[in-house]
Amino acid sequence: MQRVQQGDTVEVIAGKDKGQRGEVVRVLVKKNRVIINGVNILKRHSKARPAPGGQQIPAQIIEFEAPLHLSNVMVVCGNCDESTRVSYRIGADGRKSRYCKKCDSVIES
Repeated sequence: MQRVQQGDTVEVIAGKDKGQRGEVVRVLVKKNRVIINGVNILKRHSKARPAPGGQQIPAQIIEFEAPLHLSNVMVVCGNCDESTRVSYRIGADGRKSRYCKKCDSVIES
């Protein structure tokens, strides 16, 4: 089980976007990175280029969310609405679940 999962609300704790909150769009497990909706926006300039059929694709500036490292985000607890560390417990039914270290409630994704 991962500490941060897709659909979680997280808060950025380091970097140029420190303090911003957003929902996790995607988790890149092998690279230890997450993509957060509306956070860490970068711009990429693309040249004009020919398209099939004699058309021309114009030059444009594309804005996109770049991945952030997992160590730079903390999960926001839905119960206490604070950024918190994540604890794990195994319930009576044998399933592992994530818990908030501050208010001791289950973190649902």
